[in-house]
Amino acid sequence: MAEVLLFHHAQGLTPGVRAFADALRAAGHIVHTPDLFDGRTFPSIEEGLAYIGGIGFDDIRERGVRLADDLSAELVYAGFSFGVLPAQKLAQTRPAARGALLFYSCLPISGKWAFGPWPDGVPVQIHGMDNDPIFAGEGDIDAAREIVETVEGAELFLYPGDQHYFADSSLPSYDADAAALLTARVLAFLDRV
Repeated sequence: MAEVLLFHHAQGLTPGVRAFADALRAAGHIVHTPDLFDGRTFPSIEEGLAYIGGIGFDDIRERGVRLADDLSAELVYAGFSFGVLPAQKLAQTRPAARGALLFYSCLPISGKWAFGPWPDGVPVQIHGMDNDPIFAGEGDIDAAREIVETVEGAELFLYPGDQHYFADSSLPSYDADAAALLTARVLAFLDRV
């Protein structure tokens, strides 16, 4: 059994994010799903990003990071898209991390946007679609490849398609086959950590 801190994407804590967390719970894992938007959800990525921008990307990321203070240190940190920001920061900087699950986004581990190098012994899976204009088109896939090339055991899974939120069953971008494969890979990962 693993304990997971799962951060939602820019459209908020949608029913699809909750359903994904419930699937992990059904497999016996403890999953925390904090709501960084205080109950708000948004009909589009752009509207969610506008809300985040109004508060401040760093402020919301740090709100997520602070939530970990009330939980066990031995967590798997997971995030969907925008949620990767607090998840990846915690996985890289909080001692005793058991792993990281990064969905649709990835930050580099070197250069200007990095939180620093990837910590030894912290396994990571990264999932995204190969033609997603955000994941593949904005450099996230390059950051993911950097991690896979330099971190022992790191895994990058690419799915055919061009959707960003493909594992969120409550959104039109949902791809049931890709989501099922992603979930199976995540459950195998959680059973190992």
